[in-house]
Amino acid sequence: MSKSKGNVVNPDDIVRDFGADTLRVYEMFMGPFEGTAPWSMESIRGCGKFLDRVWNMQDFLVEGDEYSTKFEKMMHKAVKKVTNDIEEMKFNTSVALFMTMVNEFVKEKQINKAEYKTFLQLLNPFAPHITEEIFERIGEKQTISDTPWPIYDEAKTIDEEIEIPVQVNGKLKGLIKVSKDAEEIIVKEEAHKLEAVEKILQEKTLIKEIYVKGKVYNIVVK
Repeated sequence: MSKSKGNVVNPDDIVRDFGADTLRVYEMFMGPFEGTAPWSMESIRGCGKFLDRVWNMQDFLVEGDEYSTKFEKMMHKAVKKVTNDIEEMKFNTSVALFMTMVNEFVKEKQINKAEYKTFLQLLNPFAPHITEEIFERIGEKQTISDTPWPIYDEAKTIDEEIEIPVQVNGKLKGLIKVSKDAEEIIVKEEAHKLEAVEKILQEKTLIKEIYVKGKVYNIVVK
């Protein structure tokens, strides 16, 4: 932007029309902190709608002092990621994660108090005004700034199931879901069940199969 070209955006106008939190979230969501990005009023509106959804989650808030079984892993992974993102100034990926989390809560039409409290604590550095207001409305006596930062359990950030890409002659043919500790024979069985792989194996001669544990399953044919 250049003042001489007359295309400077006055932040006071944005705050007046959309609120300070929307401006803060948008600026952190624009892209990598050290990079450049085009200004987008449409994206600002999108950030405003996101904060509206955060506010509206109060409509399906339920009691709960611990994370629910459904969202426990997501919450621990979120605390870990946002903690690391803030330290590394990767704010845009944290905002993207917040949006994904809101989608999950809205889809379930339920968020318990423990989950909402942690979510608001994580979002607070990005949108301090709305998060403090909601924090008070859900019955918390302290301000978020006076609460300790959420902690996570490393063991609960590890997925029990993982996705393994299956390649034939170096070309991706599909993904399979297996236990992270699955033996190679199990991975092989699942790979061979893929329709695309099954068809190729009927038409070609199998040369060899290579499994890189937890990473990729390779099939070579001719």
